[in-house]
Amino acid sequence: MFGLSVEKLFILAVVALFVLGPERLPAAAAWLARTVRQIRDYAGEANEKLRHELGPEFDEIRAPLNDLHSGLSGLRTWRDPRAAVMRHLREEPTTPGRYPPRPDGWEPTSDQQPASAAPLGAGERPPIDPDTT
Repeated sequence: MFGLSVEKLFILAVVALFVLGPERLPAAAAWLARTVRQIRDYAGEANEKLRHELGPEFDEIRAPLNDLHSGLSGLRTWRDPRAAVMRHLREEPTTPGRYPPRPDGWEPTSDQQPASAAPLGAGERPPIDPDTT
């Protein structure tokens, strides 16, 4: 209901009690109840009018919308970042190592060999790639 939790509704009630005071709070609550009831009646009448005018086509329209709604419910679980992280932590890793396994028979070529770690001679400059510095 508009993202309101029980705690937020309680805080709103306490604020309303302080703002309106105990003498005007019952009248405000009655007005709010009448307004909500009237809005629900308007929405129900509009729904019935639409259902009456469309007839069986109304159900044909509702079916794809229900399919979309059920598909979106799975996405709603990803909305909460904490739940997404916990779900990720509980999953089994897809690969045991840091990198995916190499194909069978794979051998590194000469340009893929790691550079030797031999110390540099006197006056020798280390290889530097100017694009990376």
